[in-house]
Amino acid sequence: MTTQGRFIVVEGLEGAGKTSAIRTIEQWLNEHQIKFISTREPGGTPLAEQIRMLVKQVQDEQVAPETELLLMYASRVQLVKTVIQPALQRGCWVLGDRHDLSSRAYQGGGRQLDETLITTIRQAVLGQLTPDLTLYLDIDPAIGLQRAQARGELDRIELEQLAFFQRTRAKYQQIAAAEPHIITIDASQSIEQVQRQILNALQQAYQHGSLRPDV
Repeated sequence: MTTQGRFIVVEGLEGAGKTSAIRTIEQWLNEHQIKFISTREPGGTPLAEQIRMLVKQVQDEQVAPETELLLMYASRVQLVKTVIQPALQRGCWVLGDRHDLSSRAYQGGGRQLDETLITTIRQAVLGQLTPDLTLYLDIDPAIGLQRAQARGELDRIELEQLAFFQRTRAKYQQIAAAEPHIITIDASQSIEQVQRQILNALQQAYQHGSLRPDV
């Protein structure tokens, strides 16, 4: 019988260091000889990538918060149904660059959309799917945006005002404090310190918690 795969997600604001964190996790998975795939949201399938372009590009018209939310979930459910769930069912682990927590933080916190609306949509399209482990990279939005600006041209969401990202961070922190599968990593530390915290979180979860191999 095939063992169900595990679902690990990396979350955080722009400039939090998600790319470096994902590389660290990929190396850990390879060292443990765990078969895995990597995904990103929004995106991850041809159709979902087209939706990503709609979300990220600066538009000639104002994008309603509800439109943004629905586009995010349209992209997400396409990825979940065609990539994530099939991989987990065949015993493959999935490493996600963002997942549902992003919508709860960005559209729920940043856009201040009703939490009941988001919960209703999430339950309708995702059902009981929840990451086994989420690593939330926490950083001051001002620092994160400086890092993002240094990378090059900003997309539509990255061009939002600082207050938007402050609300998003506050929502991230609120949810992370309430849900035990979310581990907060202080992303303002040095790369070496962040990597050490990530590896510690992975090892603890692997040996004692949600990533236990005999589950």
